[in-house]
Amino acid sequence: MAPRVQLEKAAWRWVETVKPEEIRQEHIELAYRINLPACKRGACRRNCKGNPNCLVGIGEQAWLGEIDESAFHSIDDPNSERREKNTFVGLTNLGATCYVNTFLQVWFHNLELRRSLYQCQNSRASLSISDYEPQSICEHLQYLFALLQNSNRKYIDPSGLVKALGLDTGQQQDAQEFSKLFLSLLEDTLSKQKNPNLRNVIQQQFCGQFSYVTVCNQCGRSSALPSRFYELELNIQGHKNLTECVTEFLKEEKLDGENRYFCETCQSKQNATRRIKLHSLPPTLNLQLMRFVFDRQTGHKKKLNSFISFPEQLDMGPFLEEKQDEKCVYELSAVLIHRGISAYSGHYIAHVKDARTGDWYKFNDEEIEKMEGKKLQLGIEEDIAETVKSQTKKPKCSKGYHCSRNAYMLVYKVQQEENSGPFRTNVEVPAFLQRLVDQDNHKFEEWCSEMTDMRKQSVDKGKAKHEEVKELYKLLPARDGEPYEFIPLDWLKKWLDDSTATKEIDSSRFLCSHDKLHPDKVGDTRKVSMQAAQLLYERYGGGPRLNESSLCRECVSQRCRVLRLKNQLSEDYKEISNLVKRTFSGAGFWVGKASLRSWRQLALEQLEEDEHETTHNNSQTNGQGPHTNNKLSECTEDEMKTFNEDIVCSHGGLSILETERKLVSPEVWTKFREYFPKAPEFTQDQEPCQQCLQEEKDNEAVSKMMALDQKNQLLNLFHEKNRPALTKWPQGTDVLYIVPLFFVDEWRKFIRRPTKSSPVSNVSNTLLLCPHGGFMFTYDSFSLQDALLWPNEWDVISRLFIVDQPISIHCLKRTTPSGSTTQYTTQPDLCWECRESFLFQQQRDLREYTQATIYIRKVIEDKRMMKEAAPELSVSSSEAEEEKEEHPKLDGEKDPDFSQIMHAFSVAPFDQNLFIDGKSLTDDSATLGSLGIIPESIICLKADEPIADYAAMDDVYQVRMPEEGFKGEHASSSLVLLQT
Repeated sequence: MAPRVQLEKAAWRWVETVKPEEIRQEHIELAYRINLPACKRGACRRNCKGNPNCLVGIGEQAWLGEIDESAFHSIDDPNSERREKNTFVGLTNLGATCYVNTFLQVWFHNLELRRSLYQCQNSRASLSISDYEPQSICEHLQYLFALLQNSNRKYIDPSGLVKALGLDTGQQQDAQEFSKLFLSLLEDTLSKQKNPNLRNVIQQQFCGQFSYVTVCNQCGRSSALPSRFYELELNIQGHKNLTECVTEFLKEEKLDGENRYFCETCQSKQNATRRIKLHSLPPTLNLQLMRFVFDRQTGHKKKLNSFISFPEQLDMGPFLEEKQDEKCVYELSAVLIHRGISAYSGHYIAHVKDARTGDWYKFNDEEIEKMEGKKLQLGIEEDIAETVKSQTKKPKCSKGYHCSRNAYMLVYKVQQEENSGPFRTNVEVPAFLQRLVDQDNHKFEEWCSEMTDMRKQSVDKGKAKHEEVKELYKLLPARDGEPYEFIPLDWLKKWLDDSTATKEIDSSRFLCSHDKLHPDKVGDTRKVSMQAAQLLYERYGGGPRLNESSLCRECVSQRCRVLRLKNQLSEDYKEISNLVKRTFSGAGFWVGKASLRSWRQLALEQLEEDEHETTHNNSQTNGQGPHTNNKLSECTEDEMKTFNEDIVCSHGGLSILETERKLVSPEVWTKFREYFPKAPEFTQDQEPCQQCLQEEKDNEAVSKMMALDQKNQLLNLFHEKNRPALTKWPQGTDVLYIVPLFFVDEWRKFIRRPTKSSPVSNVSNTLLLCPHGGFMFTYDSFSLQDALLWPNEWDVISRLFIVDQPISIHCLKRTTPSGSTTQYTTQPDLCWECRESFLFQQQRDLREYTQATIYIRKVIEDKRMMKEAAPELSVSSSEAEEEKEEHPKLDGEKDPDFSQIMHAFSVAPFDQNLFIDGKSLTDDSATLGSLGIIPESIICLKADEPIADYAAMDDVYQVRMPEEGFKGEHASSSLVLLQT
């Protein structure tokens, strides 16, 4: 099937030849793609977007054919969580607690330790089972061992004990250090028991005796320091087997040099020898293989991955000093493994021998594996996938020996007599702990039963859904000529997705403004047979139902009109552009100039909106009529949303601003009405808004009165008479006030032209302050940036305007023997930090001609040249002042030259005499900068003799060189030409 975009284009291709009033039923069906061919299964890899007849790839594949029951649920078989017969219970890894789990399994299989723990007194055992929660470490360990022994679960959660120990479940600890600390903690706990047989359980099981024996080489004196051990820490570096490690542990050490021994007999430091003598061994012998050592080069721990061979049967007799009747033969009972090449990460597992059966088991957190043939099989534990270059080859092991590069702890138990009674291998769980275990087993069985029921319900529901889908999917396709309905595509997909609950059918979002199926939404629905639709609505409900009567003729007609207008927009744009330029006779229509400039863009927006407006009730469109905006006639082209709204006043009438509108012919207006049928219409004889006219008159009167009042109160400031200056401080006052020159200029504009300029309301003195709040102009720059006011003028300004920050300057005169001095201070103070940067920028600006302005004033003989900043004007008429304020201004991309002056003043270049400050400018090759002409300067022009023949003047100019004239040093500048 073709892509969705191509389907949409094909559905509306007929609009090129059919007008909206000529639309028939066949065109409506084309727009709704009613007769597109239905896709067959296997022909489409996925559902065809835009084809309402495609019912392939919506999720039906999972339901057609035979389905396994497991597909109807996501619940695992609860029996997979059940402990198998004659197996042990695993422990959950809480994140990084695998090292804890390995030790717990090893200690659990120490039957003597487990039996002793069960015998510990529990003062809270009298509580009811439902109220009991283990609190102490001993209570947690009792309950954990009881669960490991008799739980029905495949694995249990040790989080209670781990939390009681205060361990971080997300950080892996030093396993060897944890073993020492836990045994010490357990020993301290048991030592407080009332039963004397329990107080020394840890010592009886794990504690041995040795002594450090030192012999003086001078006098032969021997001294012994007895000590206890719970494990032997054996160095493995440089050794191949366990015997070598034990031998090095017991070997003689020489004490000489700085390490000499202080002999009590000799009363001096002497050379000596020291060695460890084993005196007694515990029933459980823990041998720590020191795989994790400190690396001096890196300053961190590292793991030694060297192979060490160890026997299943270990004879410690040769290493004991006094054998007596002590049993010295040990059997291997556990091997603790660290998989990984780093000392700071990896995984811990344990191989433990069952004391009752002699079988070996591998304990890997939740997973427990029984070894075949009652033999220890390290196997894959040695495959650590290390990337070191020197991969050592595993040595061959003799019978009865094992070899490992990952074993870090070996547990040996003294060999027992074969006729040892069942008491030594059977450990009974106390009644109180067994009740706790029974309670947990009951919860587990309830959970299993609940999960089984849920699985059954899911399977039954899935089977029923399977039959429903097979039945209805065959009925979905609508045959040609038979009644049909539209069902939302996303609802059909959810119906076929068993993971989501099927809700009622909701077709409301596919409706147009006429409460029928919108043409744009047909691709998001699927056409199905009325029989299938009836069954779906009976089972799931919903609505509204959409059938063949739901095809909207109004929406199709509207879309046809829009598409046709889009196609002819370019031609109409050219035609209207030509028609607007022509003159016409007869009555016309008013169109806003802003609308005229942007009507093409507005038309595109209007057409886009018209395409989608039928999906929204009460939607607004371009050109819909008068707005509710209070300032429609003042809107800009960027803000304009509605055609012709720029000439609609706030009262909904024709704007009084004639300069903002243009008269167009009826032919042009008819074209506009095709695109903007709801645009506000104003005929040529339409009167402007009378309310606006009255308001304008009222506002002009108020503005004139305000300007006259302000002018009378600040007459000298307006005419720039009697102005104070710093160069000659005025008598009778010691303070002057400062306002921005920009404020004074804007205020004068309002006074001169009150009906065309906005009144000034604020005095923004903060413009004169630096970011630090200080005054940032120097005293010699006041005339460029600021205006000085008398105190009485400041009082008037403070009353008439809003002043954000008063700025004053004070004069302090001092008389000394050498003469009088004058010192100025400002409030706020002058910011010296910003002064230097300001002066630098000021000088730079004086030579920056980009977009600068140079004033040219033509001086007529016997006329006094007036200052540009404040010319002497008659005060009798504000309108006269308005006319004098307007000066011609020429902007150009090139530097100012004689040609601009010629055309502005009708003075040929050879009649132009230019001078500034009395100095004549005669060097045509000079630049503005070299002549000292800075921006805002005034150049005076004096014409030798006027020329009336302008054509002859242009002929003269043609022979001039184009580079004539004064050039700016940087970029473009403009000439403001002043007639005086």
